Amino acid sequence: MAKELNRIKLALVEQKRTNRWLAKELGKDEATVSNWCTNKSQPSLETTVQIAQLLKVKMDDLVRVEIKD
Repeated sequence: MAKELNRIKLALVEQKRTNRWLAKELGKDEATVSNWCTNKSQPSLETTVQIAQLLKVKMDDLVRVEIKD
């Protein structure tokens, strides 16, 4: 199974931002942001909206919805 691309991490890299920066902006622990960036956990929908706003990206850029039959 291929390693899943983490869209939050990708957006951070593209913007030359760090997990530490995002954690500070959101008032979250750095370990929490690290877990999001390594797919160990996912942020809430509210937090994802905040991340999209901070990184100036569309929600679609951060969230992928898979519909299974």
